[in-house]
Amino acid sequence: MLTKLADRFSRLVERYLPDAFVIAVLMTLAVFAAGFLMKPQEPMELVKSFGDGFWVYLAFTMQMVLLLMTGMALASVPFVQRLLAALSSKAQTAGQAYILTFLVSAAAYYVNWGLAVVVGAIMAREVGRRNQNAHFPLLVAAAYAPTVLYTAGLSSSIGLTVATKGHFLEDLTGVIPTSETIFHPGTIAIFLVLLATIPLFIYFMAPKEGILPYKPADEAKTEKSAIAPEESTPASSLEKTRILGSLIGIIGLGYLVYEFWNGRDIDLNLINIAFLSLGLLFHGSLASYAAAFKDAAGAISPIILQFPFYAGIISMLGSSGIAESMINGMASIAGKDTFDIFTYWSAGLVNILAPSGGGQWALQGPLQVPAGLQLGVDPAVTAMAVGWGDAWTNLIQPFWALPILSVVGLHIRHIMGYCILLAIWVGAVTTIMMFFVY
Repeated sequence: MLTKLADRFSRLVERYLPDAFVIAVLMTLAVFAAGFLMKPQEPMELVKSFGDGFWVYLAFTMQMVLLLMTGMALASVPFVQRLLAALSSKAQTAGQAYILTFLVSAAAYYVNWGLAVVVGAIMAREVGRRNQNAHFPLLVAAAYAPTVLYTAGLSSSIGLTVATKGHFLEDLTGVIPTSETIFHPGTIAIFLVLLATIPLFIYFMAPKEGILPYKPADEAKTEKSAIAPEESTPASSLEKTRILGSLIGIIGLGYLVYEFWNGRDIDLNLINIAFLSLGLLFHGSLASYAAAFKDAAGAISPIILQFPFYAGIISMLGSSGIAESMINGMASIAGKDTFDIFTYWSAGLVNILAPSGGGQWALQGPLQVPAGLQLGVDPAVTAMAVGWGDAWTNLIQPFWALPILSVVGLHIRHIMGYCILLAIWVGAVTTIMMFFVY
């Protein structure tokens, strides 16, 4: 029954879901219209907030661009390809392919969500390449599904923020140690239940007919033109020597060791330096690395194009009072025992419009935490409820799927049907679990 439902739902979504960029623009217009209705006397204030917010996340956008390109360039190193091939070959059946892809991606998400973006995409591609019985859109959905687990992992943006001295809500909450957030028994319980049930749900959604196997976007390599070999010159020797790439790679890795030795936590900047340094070290020459970097360039365009729009949406949600109205509305009907659940639901709703964990906490935390304190709710529970809600609707927010889709060559509509059904399951399970574990 679940297979038939997933198949019909997927076909429906493929027919009617527009491109992710169209969705971003429609959301922008919808938030603008709602903001205008709330403050019709101040239309230019809304326009200004959109324009001011448009460029707020430029640094983060560049981090994501480098994450994708350096990760893909590293994955093209021959021995890395052999390692992925060996791991991918462990899946002998379609069911094993879905579960293996999910578990490897989940492990990467637990360590760092930025790392998982690359690992999940490449794992889905490599497993699909070697298992033609697997339905590739569902395989990609399996690689993306662990996005709901990242808030319980080592790179939880909200969990790490509130554990940092001097964070913007310290006067209200104090510094909240990770033992009360990502390492809280309740958080671990939710994580383990989702880790066990999501791959089973994916397994039972798998189609029995109409399988769409992996098809490389460009199977054949472009033939090299019959031009005489380039004459060896001092310049070409510098481009092809292993020495330069190896030296700069070693310097980068030395920097990582120094930072970790001095207690720095893993973040996007360190992951990018790690990918860049390892890629330079293993590719053997600057020319080889530059070519791999160029081949990866196609994956970056959706990120560059769409994130400024979502940054503008976040700004309008704050200035118009829309976010405050949504959050306060849910908080007003919650009691002490249900506050975390209503917080979870409201965070899931806000995340659809503002898909950024850090940005969402900056928007929602100052409203949610005081409301919870009035009811006697532990701020650590409020923080994790927002985090779980943020991660939950990542499944149905097209933006965070774009990096994986860019690598594997699929459209958002190919996987969104499966992701929506997964979101329903995850929302139900997490809601029930939160009632008992926090």
